Amino acid sequence: MSTAAQPAALQFRNAVEADVPALVELVESAYRGDASRAGWTTEADFLDGQRTDPDGVRAVIRTSDGVLLVVERAGELVACCQLEHRGDHVYFGMFAVRPGLQGGGLGKEVLAEAERRARDMWGAREMRMTVVHIREELIAYYVRRGYRRTGEMSPFPYGDERFGVPLRDDLAFELLVKAL
Repeated sequence: MSTAAQPAALQFRNAVEADVPALVELVESAYRGDASRAGWTTEADFLDGQRTDPDGVRAVIRTSDGVLLVVERAGELVACCQLEHRGDHVYFGMFAVRPGLQGGGLGKEVLAEAERRARDMWGAREMRMTVVHIREELIAYYVRRGYRRTGEMSPFPYGDERFGVPLRDDLAFELLVKAL
């Protein structure tokens, strides 16, 4: 008989303006700088600078046809993700899990809840996302969860430091799609 305590249940809610500083910190910690190296989603080897900023997070919160989900466990911010309704599909973005909690199934739970909400809130038939094409481990993670690589590429926004400072000149985004 195991005596290990089960982790508290996840709570999901829509982000509000007061969440902006904590959400920026979470996203930055998951993708940029040395702190991001504690997890496996780091982009620090090929992107420097910021991943997002307060204005970018506020814009997602204010989107009329979308939501920025805050994920908490026992009152602590542990993850977030963006859902934006775009016609027959929902775009999934700004996905971040606190680096020290990555690899334990939390991201899989958040992704499943995001997919459920996309179906229930908007009747979406597909979830779509874009991933930096050189992120093979991350793309494989999504493929294991039913996403399909499309091979459809879009350019990285070189010169727009709101998305980071590239350390390579060959970055692009690949579209991944999952039928819901």
